[in-house]
Amino acid sequence: MLRTLRSRFILSHILPLLIVVPLIGIALIYLLEVFVLLPTLSNELTAQSALVLKLARSQSAIWSDPAQARAFVDDVAQSLSARLMLVDPNGRLLASSDPADTARVGEKLDHPGLVEILAGQPSAHEDYSPYLQAEIADVWLPATRANQPIAGVVRLSYQLTTVYNRFAQLRWLVGGVLLVGIMLGGLIGSVLAINLERPISKLTEAVNQLAGGQALTPLPEQMPEEIGVLVRAFNMLAERLRTLETARRQLLANIVHELGRPLGALQSAIEALRGGADENLALRPILLAGMADESHRLQRLLDDLSEHYDQVLGALELTCRPIVLQEWLPPALAPWREAAQRKGLDWKVQLPSGSLSLDADPDRLGQAIGNLLSNAIKYTRRGTISIETEAERSVVRLLIKDTGPGIPLEEQARIFEPYYRGASVGRFPQGMGLGLTIARDIVVAHGGQLEVESIPGQGSCFTLSLPLASHAT
Repeated sequence: MLRTLRSRFILSHILPLLIVVPLIGIALIYLLEVFVLLPTLSNELTAQSALVLKLARSQSAIWSDPAQARAFVDDVAQSLSARLMLVDPNGRLLASSDPADTARVGEKLDHPGLVEILAGQPSAHEDYSPYLQAEIADVWLPATRANQPIAGVVRLSYQLTTVYNRFAQLRWLVGGVLLVGIMLGGLIGSVLAINLERPISKLTEAVNQLAGGQALTPLPEQMPEEIGVLVRAFNMLAERLRTLETARRQLLANIVHELGRPLGALQSAIEALRGGADENLALRPILLAGMADESHRLQRLLDDLSEHYDQVLGALELTCRPIVLQEWLPPALAPWREAAQRKGLDWKVQLPSGSLSLDADPDRLGQAIGNLLSNAIKYTRRGTISIETEAERSVVRLLIKDTGPGIPLEEQARIFEPYYRGASVGRFPQGMGLGLTIARDIVVAHGGQLEVESIPGQGSCFTLSLPLASHAT
């Protein structure tokens, strides 16, 4: 029964009620009987005794004539719920409202309360039994007048049989209220337990669907905070898996596309050489140069894939050392300056004065800058490639600008995603969509940021923000 989470939730809600509520009921009944009901009975007896005593004082003959005492008791007892006794000054019973005491009329009573009153000690005596013995409450009052001896004693008492009905009614009332409370609490607890279990069941079902490869819609997050956090994490995981699946399919398509073109070119060149082109001294260098370019392109694609795979596995490691930006940057930019000038693009570099020191891995940082410059040169048909630096107290910024076609606003938020390629063929004619991802990861690993600003038709600006050596972490 307790193997399911729902049954355990229900039991956890109901079990405290089943234990605590009865204990509270027992304690409540005891407190009400001992500290409320019994003292109330004693107060009622005291008030009734005073009233009976007042009536008895107007009929002095009842203390000497048992017949009149009997008539007085029969008359007064009709308006009383307690047992009434009249006792003469010698302690003998004159009359009683309880038929069971008829045989005791004329018998001398032996009771501590009576003995004390006849001895003239207190003017009134009350006996109170909290343990429900013979008399629950017993009140003795002497019938006296000023400067005169005791004419008799009035006794009123509640016996167990008299008050049992009151106790029973009280217990049934409290027990009924507690039972209704337990049932209502159990019902509410069951509903709450089921409501707690339901989102977990839905989450379990969704996990099974996800494991089975079925299409999954995000789960609603309107639920208790802790479960909501779990559901949000699941939704993020599902979205991440969906993105990875999309990226996997895109990767396969990109691999087929990107590897097919250079392999086709290589195959064509090989066929040409095998067909006799190697004997043409003018054509052979051209074919060999083309084959070298295509093989270099293949190697670059494989390097990008390997680099990204290592970073996904968490293997991106930096070998940082202090470098001076003004000394390290010009040699790192030299190959890209030659590439830009061969394409007929203007090249501008602006370095700050002074000496800016970075704690960086020069090879990795050069790779990130190279990826950005490679894209800038590739997509700029005419115009200028410029590299500018801006230094603040704790950060240095490298701005790589081009005058290419720019990036549409809706694509700027996604260009750093792995394998993403823009919809515009002119903007992304080739490549696997890994260059910017690798550059971003390298910059982030250095404790910096990589941002882009672009206006379609006016070019793009990529900004690398890196901490200076004294502020690096």
